[in-house]
Amino acid sequence: MSTFEGVFVNDQWLQSQFTQVELRKLRTRFVSARNQSGTVTIQDLPPVLAKLKPFNEVASQDEVVRMLSDSYSNLEKELDFEAFLRVYLNLQSRASAKMGTSKTFRTTSSFVKSSTTLLRHSISETEKASYVSHINNYLGEDKFLKDFLPLDPAGNALFDLAKDGVLLCKLINVAVPGTIDERAINTKKVLNPWERNENHTLCLNSAKAIGCTVVNIGTQDLAEGRPHLLLGLISQIVKIQLLSIVDLKKTPELASMVEDSKEAEELRGLAPEKVLLKWMNFQLKKSGYKKEVTNFSSDLKDGEAYAHLLNVLAPEHGSTKTLETKDPTERANLIIEQAEKLDCKRYVTSKDIVEGSTNLNLAFVAQIFQHRNGLTIDKTKTSFAEVMTDDESTSREERCFRMWINSLGVETHVNNVWEDVRNGWVLLEVLDKLAPGSVVWKQASKPPIKMPFRKVENCNQVVRIGKELNFSLVNVAGNDIVSGNKKLIIAFLWQLMRFSMLQLLKNLRTHGQGKEITDADILQWANTKVKQSGKRQMDSFKDKRLSDGIFFLELLSAVEKRVVNWGLVTKGETEEDKKLNATYIISVARKLGCSIFLLPEDILEVNPKMILILTASIMYWSLLQKTKGDEEDRPPDEEVNAPEPEGNAAMDEDDNAQMKEETVENNDE
Repeated sequence: MSTFEGVFVNDQWLQSQFTQVELRKLRTRFVSARNQSGTVTIQDLPPVLAKLKPFNEVASQDEVVRMLSDSYSNLEKELDFEAFLRVYLNLQSRASAKMGTSKTFRTTSSFVKSSTTLLRHSISETEKASYVSHINNYLGEDKFLKDFLPLDPAGNALFDLAKDGVLLCKLINVAVPGTIDERAINTKKVLNPWERNENHTLCLNSAKAIGCTVVNIGTQDLAEGRPHLLLGLISQIVKIQLLSIVDLKKTPELASMVEDSKEAEELRGLAPEKVLLKWMNFQLKKSGYKKEVTNFSSDLKDGEAYAHLLNVLAPEHGSTKTLETKDPTERANLIIEQAEKLDCKRYVTSKDIVEGSTNLNLAFVAQIFQHRNGLTIDKTKTSFAEVMTDDESTSREERCFRMWINSLGVETHVNNVWEDVRNGWVLLEVLDKLAPGSVVWKQASKPPIKMPFRKVENCNQVVRIGKELNFSLVNVAGNDIVSGNKKLIIAFLWQLMRFSMLQLLKNLRTHGQGKEITDADILQWANTKVKQSGKRQMDSFKDKRLSDGIFFLELLSAVEKRVVNWGLVTKGETEEDKKLNATYIISVARKLGCSIFLLPEDILEVNPKMILILTASIMYWSLLQKTKGDEEDRPPDEEVNAPEPEGNAAMDEDDNAQMKEETVENNDE
């Protein structure tokens, strides 16, 4: 395992809020805040915080004292390092609000940029009204929510309704159907704090699983209905829904915009919003519009691009008046009227267009694309899309690793694993996150990278670090990643994910005194937990009996008795019953607090890689409770030295054989 040491905290979410550089700096500041008794209290923090960004830019030490007093009633409360980090994040949000949207750190657009930190405090009333209209439209007939809808966009009804977590869970299922098994949502009219927290935990883990970046937001923020955080999360969910069809696989007509397979590959690697811009410019070129639209804000303010776009897509509703009018607001009104004739839902007002609202313009363009994209299927080009179609298993793994990487909080957002990892940069970012200090950044090149050998250098460093972490990389070179060898990329990413999970388990303070955790330990732990109830065992992570889901439901029930409603569990005898159990397992695990990215099919097919991660995630949550005082979850010492199970060893051998085979094929070529 790794010899690299960093600053780790037990809370996985809290860990993701900071880079290792930030954690090291904050730990130093925390130590410096100790008082004469050797402890740190809230009242000891002002001198330390006042010297840190962003506080030193907007607040004096006295103002920091006031912010702390407003947030915490007991200033003499002792803090450990994790509690200090939470205090820091809380004050960071307050300082961000004071700085205003023009100086909000890290990023500002929670809708377009997936890497948002959701620290946007300036609430746009028109955006809120658009999202309320979206919710009323898509959830108005929901059996549970229909008693609360439609919402009034003028007040705080949206934020009040979101406090119990049901609305957000339902909205996620609208964006990506089937993400949450609604049987796992607590839907009583009045929820107790535990049930409400379960809903919010389910929401946040599910949001990450569909591609939302959930940074600087926790269950307490949702329970309190903090408007800027809720609106930021809702905007991401809505974005994912609206852009879901802007994809070459789902809309093969997009292939008509490219000339060859290389361009098609590049198109598939673009973020959906960039594909939308490419589509818009493709249509505008037909109309003779000379300008290029590069954003959803300033380039659309005058309305000319919209007018030309709609005249090309819907000439039957077009009018010369739209372009002839000189008043931008009047032109914007005509554009909206024309779009409504195409049944496009209203996401923008004329004011939003004129003022260049990025979020709402993107939503508006996505609606136009959905209802009238103006593309036709070119039989000579659809083969590009067909050639690039992965088999179902490979597509699921790509999705899993993409969502996992994006959940880590690295700077680069991954839109397509096969394309985005080939320059090596994002893999270096992930490695630096998981094995702090492992990357020699002076030897790395940041995108855009024009020289091919620079990409190879990045990937060679990736392979070197992988070998230092004891990854199985026999005869693997950086060029294998640069060339886009999917099987090798999957094998490398799987080992990265596994390493991450084992590191989290290793760094739990009270477990094994920092000893290495193996796959065998995880298997033994799971069997020991389930055995306590006198039920079945699993032979390995390949055990086909796992497909009915009963073992994992028993495991979840063993670590938290109340989390599984056995009245909803099937016997798992038919394929349909097995799938019901599988979807329920994933939602219950997320509801408990597990951050997982597998799909029901991974359980049904008993994908050993995903089964291991699922089991390890449940183990991590269980042991994390132990560090908070539950000593019952402490595994016996002999578990740490348990023998490697035959099935797990076979899995590692399969990975080695697969990678060797691919390398031999590459060398032969």
